[in-house]
Amino acid sequence: MIPEKGFRVLATVKKVKGTCNACHKLGDVVHLSARNPNGLCGYLYYAAFPYLLMLQFGGSFPWDDSGTVMVDCPDTTNRVTIELRRIKSES
Repeated sequence: MIPEKGFRVLATVKKVKGTCNACHKLGDVVHLSARNPNGLCGYLYYAAFPYLLMLQFGGSFPWDDSGTVMVDCPDTTNRVTIELRRIKSES
């Protein structure tokens, strides 16, 4: 497999409202990339994907260049909130 390009991105579970059906817990940390959800729930990965691409390939919002984005699961009853954080060194 061709190695990933760009920056590494970490997803950290910051909040869990209710009971996550994918068993994500507060404090869980996973490395994500455009090609690897690394165990993240498919619904949450789908919600995070546009931001993941932006962070992995060096983009930012004009109002915030911190390299972090908060993303909520689409399940409003059992909502998981993750922080996506770009790791400064490129892979």
